[in-house]
Amino acid sequence: MHDATGDTATTGTAVRLSDRAVLRVAGPEAHGFLQNLLTCDFEAIDRTGAGYGALLTPQGKILFDFLVFADAPDEDGGAAYLLDVAADVAADLAKRLTFYKLRSKVAIADVSEGTAVLAAWGAPWDDALPGRACPDPRLAAFGLRILAPAGAFAGDTPPAGFAWGHASAYHARRVALGLPESPVDFALGDSFPHDADMDDLHGVAFDKGCFVGQEVVSRMQHRGTARRRVIQVTGDVALPAPGTEILAGAKPAGTLGTVDGTRGLALVRLDRIASARARGDAVTADGVALTAELPDWARFTWPSDATAPDAS
Repeated sequence: MHDATGDTATTGTAVRLSDRAVLRVAGPEAHGFLQNLLTCDFEAIDRTGAGYGALLTPQGKILFDFLVFADAPDEDGGAAYLLDVAADVAADLAKRLTFYKLRSKVAIADVSEGTAVLAAWGAPWDDALPGRACPDPRLAAFGLRILAPAGAFAGDTPPAGFAWGHASAYHARRVALGLPESPVDFALGDSFPHDADMDDLHGVAFDKGCFVGQEVVSRMQHRGTARRRVIQVTGDVALPAPGTEILAGAKPAGTLGTVDGTRGLALVRLDRIASARARGDAVTADGVALTAELPDWARFTWPSDATAPDAS
């Protein structure tokens, strides 16, 4: 693989994501079952091949978030989808989907043993390589997400055009681009999609119709009431550990998430951070002064009246 001059080889980075699992949902009624249940639009997933979504509580909180890939249909012609989810909650997600399934003609199976999950960036994925590769549906600039046969890249030899990278490189890239992931950046069961920036990361289809928790989430969207957001923070020295409380002046304003040296992600109250900055108060985490910034891709903004007292 060469650059435009033909002189210098270009090598991308590929990372095995061993903390991910894959569920397969298939059957004659799989499309409608998932379309009426999850936040993402399966009409769009059928067209593009991949999406990002969540299963919410009826109150609109995120129970599980995942990437979704359209899979080859079963012999009966029914649709099939692969859910790329955190391994430690995969069994719980399968149980919850089964609970909702009732008599729907849908089969739910854990296919993790035969499926490897990879992330890659910096080079194209050759069509001759095994597996399916799609631009990350949350943020195309993040790179590629790949589902491949488990044995395809089990040894030391990386995919052609790539070098193996450590999981830390994947998370450092997330921090640099401002891309949150559960559970370190937002807690499952206690966060709305807006808290996790899912509305700006193509994770919620507000125009597709009903899904579990849709009424609450749509109300937040249309009224503009979301105040908590995952943003980027930077310190002059190394940041403290994930989970450290963030203070805006003396007032609690959020929690530190993924950390990469002096940079990190944080789930914060935008109004409290903005008000503190307008007053000239420091924003800190365990005594480390923080500079807070919105991700480049964010459509949400700082509150327009930063000098007004924030709500309790």
